[in-house]
Amino acid sequence: MATKILGDDPFGDAPAPKPEPKVEAKPEAKVEAQPEAKPEAKKEPKPRAKPAEPKVAAPPVAAPPVAAPPVAEPAPPPAKARPETPGSAYGPSIDARDASRPSPRIADDLRGIQDAVKHRLATRDATGEHAGERQSLPLEFLWRRWQKIAMRDRSDVVDEFGRDPHVAARVDPILSFLYKSYFRVEASGLGHIPDEGRALIVANHSGTLPYDGAMIMHAVRSEHAAHRDVRPLVEDFVFHFPYLGTLMNRIGGVRACPENAARLLEKDQLVAVFPEGIKGIGKLFRDRYQLQRFGRGGFIKLALKTDAPIIPTAVVGAEEIHPMLRKLTWLTRTIGVPYIPITPTFPALGPLGMLPLPSKWYIVFGEPLYFNAEYGKEGANDRILVNRLAEQVRIKIQDMLDVVLNKRQSVFFG
Repeated sequence: MATKILGDDPFGDAPAPKPEPKVEAKPEAKVEAQPEAKPEAKKEPKPRAKPAEPKVAAPPVAAPPVAAPPVAEPAPPPAKARPETPGSAYGPSIDARDASRPSPRIADDLRGIQDAVKHRLATRDATGEHAGERQSLPLEFLWRRWQKIAMRDRSDVVDEFGRDPHVAARVDPILSFLYKSYFRVEASGLGHIPDEGRALIVANHSGTLPYDGAMIMHAVRSEHAAHRDVRPLVEDFVFHFPYLGTLMNRIGGVRACPENAARLLEKDQLVAVFPEGIKGIGKLFRDRYQLQRFGRGGFIKLALKTDAPIIPTAVVGAEEIHPMLRKLTWLTRTIGVPYIPITPTFPALGPLGMLPLPSKWYIVFGEPLYFNAEYGKEGANDRILVNRLAEQVRIKIQDMLDVVLNKRQSVFFG
């Protein structure tokens, strides 16, 4: 008991407050003494596995009925009193459920997005718009009219390589004029091309621009007994020219790669390949009709794997349509072409210099060569064999060129 000091009580008769007896039963001491409230004890798996432990929680009724200061109120039981195992019979813990719930701010944002979407759907339904339809354009009748005009000569369905029969039919008169009147092409040996089934037409490449592929394609379609379509493989640089690459696709040309050629041959089509590639069309005029190396023999591998006969073909006259005196290569990467040709007419005459000269053409189709019957598909894996067969085909075409050149008397009159 505290000692009474003079001046503590001004009235003298009021008893001094005694807080000690009222705070004797401290509930916080009882709560701290309980092991269940300690989170360290609940981390052990064995106590959490007992189903009866969640019931033994710190009872808040243990507080005395006597009013106590706020600091003396018992602390609520910890949130981890229930087992935390996700797959237990009691379900996820309270902390896990609280963590899965979005915060009030995120919930408000999601609610706002949902309201905006509902408002947009309601507005679209009210204006007559439906899902998947585009909004109406201004002067829509003009756009529809332009669409009909643009598609008047095009087919609704094209093949997987982009050939459009309507565009091919529209370009056919131009090819016919070049074939019959301008270049005056004479084709021979068309009987060596099979009436049906696959075949690989291998020809020399020349002319700076791929006129030779278009003339071979038109010769077989117009003069062959079966009027078959030829799918020439076109170099990549052709597709860098405006409209030219698209036009080649529409009339039947295919981007040159082994995969496209194999798919065409598997469908029993005629495929025209030019093994010289860019080196063939990039020869100078002094090296005309001298065949370059036939790459790595990719056409031989195609013939062996697909069991397609090889038809050697010689084209004479294409070297003179653009006699290239020199070629520039320092701007090739900028404009996307392998070289810039320097001819007697280009670039001196500007775009007019791109017109080909009217030379006399000869196209000769040789006897088919069957390599698959002798070497089989396994021969495509033999690099030495592939190179040897490619050289044989190159020599065969060179001999055919020499024969035609010896018979020709004039470049423009034959």
